[in-house]
Parts: sequence; C-alpha cells; structure tokens
Amino acid sequence: MTDFTMEKGAEGVAVITWDIPGKSMNVLRREAVGVLEGLIDDALADDAVKGIVITSGKDSFAGGMDLNVLATIREEAGDDPAQALFDFTMNAHRFMRKIERAGMDPKTNKGGKPVACAIPGTCAGIGTEIALCTHRRFMADNPKAKIGLPEIMVGLFPGAGGTTRYSRMVGAMQAAPVLLEGKMLDPKAAKSAQLVDEVVPAEELLQRAKDWVLQAKDADIVKPWDQKGWKMPGGAPYHPAGFMTFVGASAMIHGKTKGVYPAAKALLSSVYEGALVDFDTALKIEARWFVSILMNPSSSAMIRSLFLNKEALEKGANRPEAPDQRVKKLGIMGAGMMGAGIAYVAANAGIEVVLIDQKQDAADTGKSHAEDILDKGMKRGKVSSEKKAEVLGRITATTDYSALEGCDLIVEAVFEDVGIKAEVTKNVLKVVPEDCIFATNTSTLPITELAKASDTQEQFIGIHFFSPVDKMALVEIIRGAQTGDRAVAKALDFVRQIRKTPIVVNDARFFYANRCIIPYINEGIRMVKEGVQPALIENAAKLVGMPLGPLQLTDETSLDLGAKIAKATKAAMGADYDDTVDEVIFGMVDAGRLGRKSKAGFYAYDEAGKRQRLWEGLAKAYPVADTQPDLVEVQHRLLFAQVLEAVRALEDGVLTDIREGDVGAILGWGFAPWSGGPFSWLDILGTPYAAERCDQLQAAYGDRFACPALLREMADKGQGFYGRFGTGVDSKAA
Repeated sequence: MTDFTMEKGAEGVAVITWDIPGKSMNVLRREAVGVLEGLIDDALADDAVKGIVITSGKDSFAGGMDLNVLATIREEAGDDPAQALFDFTMNAHRFMRKIERAGMDPKTNKGGKPVACAIPGTCAGIGTEIALCTHRRFMADNPKAKIGLPEIMVGLFPGAGGTTRYSRMVGAMQAAPVLLEGKMLDPKAAKSAQLVDEVVPAEELLQRAKDWVLQAKDADIVKPWDQKGWKMPGGAPYHPAGFMTFVGASAMIHGKTKGVYPAAKALLSSVYEGALVDFDTALKIEARWFVSILMNPSSSAMIRSLFLNKEALEKGANRPEAPDQRVKKLGIMGAGMMGAGIAYVAANAGIEVVLIDQKQDAADTGKSHAEDILDKGMKRGKVSSEKKAEVLGRITATTDYSALEGCDLIVEAVFEDVGIKAEVTKNVLKVVPEDCIFATNTSTLPITELAKASDTQEQFIGIHFFSPVDKMALVEIIRGAQTGDRAVAKALDFVRQIRKTPIVVNDARFFYANRCIIPYINEGIRMVKEGVQPALIENAAKLVGMPLGPLQLTDETSLDLGAKIAKATKAAMGADYDDTVDEVIFGMVDAGRLGRKSKAGFYAYDEAGKRQRLWEGLAKAYPVADTQPDLVEVQHRLLFAQVLEAVRALEDGVLTDIREGDVGAILGWGFAPWSGGPFSWLDILGTPYAAERCDQLQAAYGDRFACPALLREMADKGQGFYGRFGTGVDSKAA
C-alpha cells in the first residue's frame, strides 16, 4: 500500500506524504493506519532524523475516515462488535498519542522529536484529528480550503481524540462551533479558532514546516495537558465558570436537537467526563462514548443515508449508460423565483444560461435575483467582485427565443398549467437543436402528460427543484413513460454540475417527495379538526425530529397553494378523493389566512411578517377536545403518514431504489434526519412491529394507515428493507 510514503532529507527532516493513488482526496483506510505508524516508528528510531513533517501530495489534506471501515469491523466482530470497535478506537488513540509524545521521556518531557503538519487544502475528520496531535500546524493561505471536525453532521462525533484534544485546547465553550455545529473554517478563521497555528503562502508551506521542525525546542512540543499545573480553559466542570458553561451547553444541545440526535449528547458527555480526569483516561472515555454512538441504530442510519448513500447517488449510482452529458448551454423558460434560482446555480457552476420570460422587465428581474445572492456573498466575504461579474456575465436575460439556439438542455419553469407549459414546449422546440433535452420543472403535473407536447418524448423529462433553489440540496428527476436513458443521464449530469443531490423516480401523481409530504400536512390538519391541541401537534413533530410542524409548514408553502392542489387532486381522483381536510384549508383561505405571505395563517405574524404564535382563533373554529392523545400517538400518526406512502411508492415502482427514498426524504422535506429516512426508520422499528402498529392506527383512525402488502410480507418474513434490498441495486418491489 502506498497511501503514505516517507522521504528523509539531508537536513534531517522526514517528510511523510499522504497521497492515495487514483483518488481526488485522501481518506484514511484501515490498512493505512499500520503503514503510517510504521513510518512514524522508523523516523523516531532514526538518529539522523531530527523531526517529522506530515503533509499531502494533493491540493487537499484529507476528507476523513473511510466510513466503510467501521461497518467492516462490525461485520467481522461476530457477537461482540462493540468490543471490536472499542479496540480499534483505542488503537487509534495509542497511535495518535505516539505522534503526540514523539519519543519524549515520560518523566522529563524531553528528548522528543518535533512533528509538524503541513496542510495544503481542505482537511476534515480524521485528517484534522491527526493534525491536532502534531506539535504545530501550518495551513496554506487558500480561501477555498476549509478545516474542521464535521462528524456531527453525519450522526457521529470526533472519536479519534479530536473531541478531547480540541476541547482541552480552547475550552468547552469555544469548542462548540467546531465540535457541536461541525463548522468548517477557512484558514484565517481556523487560526483564530486554534485549529491551525500558522497560515502561510502555499508555495512556502512545506519549507516553513521544515524550518520550524529544525528549530523547535523540547518545550515547544509538550502539549499543555502533559505539563504540570494544566487547567481546562474556561474552567473544569467543578469550577463555577465551567459549571455554567456545561449547564448552558446541555440546554443548548437539547434545544437544538430536541433530544433525538444521540451524537451531540454523547459528545458533550465525553467532554464533561473527560475534563474530570487525566488526558489518557479522557481518551478512554471518549472511545467509550464514540463506540456507544457507533452501536446506536440512529447513527448507523444517518451515516448510511447522509454519507454513503448520498455520495453514491451524487456519483451516479443510478445513471444509465450514456456518453458524457454535461451541459454546455442551458435555456430556462420563466424568470420567476424558481427559474431565477435555477439560472443562478447553473451560472455559478460555470454554465452559460439564457433566461427567457414574456417581458424584458421580468427577465431582468430574474437575473437580478442572482445578483442579490452574489451581493449577500460579497458582504460575507465569500464572493469577490470578479466572481460576481463572471457569474452574471454567464446569464443572458431576454424575451427572444432565438437566443436558445445551441442549447443542449432546456428547463421550463413557467406557471403550473398544462396548457401554458405545452405552448412553451412547442415554441422552444422550434428553435433548439434536434438532440436538445427538454426538462419541465413541476412539483405535481404528470410528466407523461406534459411530454405529449413534444415530438421527441424520449428527450422529455421532469426536473423538480425545491425552493429556494440556491439552498435546497435535492433535485427530483422524473422519468415519463417514454423518457429515454440519454435524457436521464443528461439530467443527472446537470444536477452533478450544479453540485446538488439527485434522485430518479418514475412518473406518478406528486412523484415521490410531494406524495409523502402532503399526507404529513394533512394528518396535522386532520388532528386540528379532531380537536387535538395545535401546540401538541407542532411540538410532537419537532420532538421527533421534523424541522417544521405540519401547520407551520403549511403556512410556509401557503394555504392557497394547498387549496389549489386539493382542487386539482379531486378533479383527477373523483370519488376516490378524501376531502376530510378541505373544510379547514378552504375555510382558512376564505378568511384570508393564506399563511406567512399574508401575515396570517395557522400562526399569527407581526407587521414585519415574523411568526409570533399559533393563531388564537384556531381553537375557536375547532375547539380543543377535553381528552388529548399522548405524545407518541401524535408522533406516530405524523411519521406513519409519511413512511407508508414511501413504501407504497416503492410498491408502485415510483421509487426504484430505497437509498433514493431515504436521502430524498431527508434532503427534500427534512424527514427526521436522525432516523436515516423512512426506510431506515422502519428498519429501526423492525418490520413486524411496524406492521402491528399500522393495524392499530388503521383501527383507530382509518384505512390510510392500512399496512402495505410489501411491508406485511416483509414483517411475516422478519426482513428489513436494507436487508432485503441491500444497496439499492435490486431494490425494486416487484
């Protein structure tokens, strides 16, 4: 294995270079740990070596640990995976401690060899933890580079010493943004946060690290916690200041996580308990908490969905065979908020954009949306004036269809009306090349129906962006009945260009995302009508990990949109349509309570449009019942309303990959991220219990909770979704 190599220079510095062949970024693989330790041992034992520099052969340092390693260790461990994971983690601590102590005498702290880290670019996770155990960290002055410990974002926390080291370096309060929020910092901010010691010109990086190694003294390489008299910055837990810090941190974590994200609580427990003991014991405490999180099904599900599956989908796991379909020139029809947002993300990704609307003023307004976003970036120091001019220069705002000549992809984002979309489609196809792919941006209209306006239906596809486009990570790609593989490949390559996460679904009413989110909203409104306390509904949702309660979500998307969808759905479904919630929705609309945009909805708003509280008139219109359901009952109604629709989407062939179902749910509408998504949550519950719970909910509340045949079959066989459908390759329900 050549992940790490070492070169000993004549000046006495051993340079260890991390450079995995054929990979754009380094990750720490299982076998590489032993290789790196062997090189460290060699350098420490060689009298000719005065010090060590660890660097990267790439323009970045490292992207973290290969998370597949942890899964492999669990699988190999048999009946005692916790012990195997603990042993693996403690071995990492032993090895990191070896770098940190660097051969120095345990009693005198003298005689060690200086170890520096030269960081050329982005550094995350285990890469940062390795850097933290060196004696001085140099980072190249590259504004695009970031460094941090973002493990909390995928359901973990830094478990290779990063939590203990960094909290002892800066104190629990100062460590919070890096450890508990997973913030990745640019070099200058990283220096302020003490993640790095020096920010230097890129061309001087390695030499500056070597120079420091050669002049470092014994006192320069002893960590503060290895010195007599060390005290925790900000105060230990039993110190008055430290006590207040930990009390505040505990409240903050619970306020933000609602108690459903175990990693954050485990991280704080590790810091708190570790601060009461010596450093080496603290590392053991960190390892125990880390393993407890690795064994928690929530963290495993989050890692799988938000890291492994998300990455696989972004790399084209379900891309059909087709030549490179990257977009060179993009035409966008409609310069409203959606079209304008698509124009911005495309231009920002380097794509030439033609933005067309009926009136020049409207087209110009759409382009100005991109300018507004860029101006905000400039105020935050993230965008230069040159970058702004470059991005805006790629957008041509016009009313002239002839400007579409040469476009290889069209995204139509006009009003949600079949007739209007058909007219635009026909007019566009008169001027674009014959092989141009035509995509319609719609959240509800059937793609197969819209495709009838095209003479080349195999080149017609749906692309459903979520609003606001510049912030939402998910894009839902919809295959119509006649959509060809090249159109799918084109859409996937485009989504990858604009750095978003795609899922591919088959055509059906509401596709996948809206198919699942509408039942969530409706279940919340049903409960209002039944007399369930609105505050109970909203807080039950948040306490189970939903970012917004169903009533707040309705306000954000607007009640008149809900009324419009209800009318269209009733017209399409006829007698099969369930109109239970229409009374509430249409009543609110008739009263002028349209949601946030009208400063009146299920919530009350101030004059500036800031949400205040639940509308008091709601209880008058729908009196609160004397007997209220318990919290879990409300939560199960809200969650099962969504997950059963996800299972039905899989049964119906709308979803063909459960990975897309889980990733799409989390990124598309924020389905309880701690659960890993609908299918992961059902696996956590166990399909036998899930089926039993369906029966109970159906008996109490109606047939919408009827157990789908697929779930019933799996429950009878004791199967889990990931056990049956694996990585998604064979995840068709049929």
